[in-house]
Formats: sequence, structure tokens, C-alpha cells
Amino acid sequence: MEEQVCCPPFDPKPWEKTFVSFDNQFFMKVKVRTFNHIPLNFGSVMTKAQAAIEGAGAKVVGNIALSNHVSRWTMEVLIAIDKEIDSLKPIKLEGKFLSNVYEGPFKDTAIWCKDFEQLAKDKGFTIHTWYMWYTTCPECAKKYGKNYVVVLAS
Repeated sequence: MEEQVCCPPFDPKPWEKTFVSFDNQFFMKVKVRTFNHIPLNFGSVMTKAQAAIEGAGAKVVGNIALSNHVSRWTMEVLIAIDKEIDSLKPIKLEGKFLSNVYEGPFKDTAIWCKDFEQLAKDKGFTIHTWYMWYTTCPECAKKYGKNYVVVLAS
């Protein structure tokens, strides 16, 4: 019996130590409750968001969901969608974003952030807003043998 995989494989190369742009890309914003930055209801929020996106006749683009840890208690997630649908209250991100890929356990996030800050400094880039893109769910990360996380900043 073939194992079910819900997340597509992730290719880190286009996201490594580069600048990306999401100009003209729509995103649906949802909120996740956190405790000391640890998500509490991420799965249920994403399941409801997916249902809302599909119910509105839209699709998620590239499995992209950018997490912004706005406080110890709240995380905003911006989910890339393929079209502007008013009921999803879409927003656009504009400008260039510094991007880099990290791989490993989430406990290494502080190490990744320190490295990313150095990358930004080396590129002469000022970080205003941080985003983390957890490219696969924990089950698919186990199946693929890689837990890629993309750090982006505007």
C-alpha cells in the first residue's frame, strides 16, 4: 500500500540565498493561536482555510503559506491563492523579499534566524518583517526525510 502524502515535494534551490518577489500574488490571511510562539491550532486553521479557498473556487499556489509570528500568542499565516476572491479578503505582498532555506528540527529556529540576520547584513538588506514557510507538514517531512523551512523577510 502506497503512503499518502499531502504535501508536494519541495525544491529548495530557487529559494536559497536569493531575492524573490510576490508582486501581483494574492494571499488569504488567517490567524493561529500560539503559546510562546508554538502553534496550538495550526492544523485546524489550515484545514478550515483550505475548505474556504476551495469553496470559493480558488486554489493554493505552490503550497505557499507564510507564517508571521506577530507575538508570543498569535501567528498570522498568509496563504498564496491563485485569484482575487472578495470573500477570502485577499491581500497582496509587494516588493522584494530576501529568502533562504534551512533544514532540520524546529528547535534550530533561533540558529536559522541568526544565520538569516547575517545573510541580510551581508546583502545590505534591512529586515522589516519576518516570515517562515514550513514547506511540509510534520508527517510529510518524515516521509521525505527532510524538514525544509524557508525564512523570508521584507
